[in-house]
Amino acid sequence: MPEPDPFVEHRRLLFATAYRMLGTVTDAEDVLQDAWLKWNEADRAAVRHPKSYLVRTVTNLSLNRLTSARATRETYVGPWLPEPLLTTPDLAQDAELADTVSTAMLVVLETLTPVERAVFLLREVFGYSHAEIADTLDRPEATIRQIAHRARAHVQSRRPRFDTDTAERARVTERFMAACAGGDLNALMDLLAPEVTCWSDGGGVVTAARRPLHGPDHVARWILGVLAKPETAGIVLEHAHINGELGALARLGEIPVAAFTYDLVDGRIENLRFQVNPGKLKGLSAAESLLG
Repeated sequence: MPEPDPFVEHRRLLFATAYRMLGTVTDAEDVLQDAWLKWNEADRAAVRHPKSYLVRTVTNLSLNRLTSARATRETYVGPWLPEPLLTTPDLAQDAELADTVSTAMLVVLETLTPVERAVFLLREVFGYSHAEIADTLDRPEATIRQIAHRARAHVQSRRPRFDTDTAERARVTERFMAACAGGDLNALMDLLAPEVTCWSDGGGVVTAARRPLHGPDHVARWILGVLAKPETAGIVLEHAHINGELGALARLGEIPVAAFTYDLVDGRIENLRFQVNPGKLKGLSAAESLLG
């Protein structure tokens, strides 16, 4: 029986690395395609540790892509949010793993430099040693230690506090969907924390707020206003596990048109993210098998 190809064997890890680095399913898949080509061209006999070689290849390809993408994101129309990824309910049960792929975490990772992001992920998420990361990024180990310390402190200072009670999240999600479907302003406002902020990512393609919205009244009226537009008639809201957390997915027929993710704090929604950019919704698929 032939040995499994190392690329196929480690594909979950490679996708997980690229997606957390880039925040988009599309770019992560492109990086894996490029890595596959490099792997096929490599002298396999000279590769002593295929897993390390592949992680190094994907990390560096992601770094190159992220560095060029940052300029584009700086001129992006309105708030930039990561591409949503459908995951299984099982992932949500692993709070530590779910946090590393949550929309909230990906948003925080956007505030790191590309190298800081790579070091943080390799160290804090995938458990690589400083020496291994130094070899992957071709930098002195002492430098990697400094970057890792700086990146960890940066993430910890910006990581939002939120509840992890899955039962409470299910109840709030159900009430949120019912309030949106029924156009119930008071019920929706009751679910929102006094300090609630809503980010909506339309990329200038579809209706979305160009700036973050603040406060229950402003946020609730804006959401219900969008859902009341003639072009949204027929939209159905359904439960969906998105980036390791229970949220809501809006479909028009079979087409996903919006993904709602949020942070739950003391039983109320504090940070609401509304992803409606059609280009970013194309990657929605049951890709939980690609996360590791």
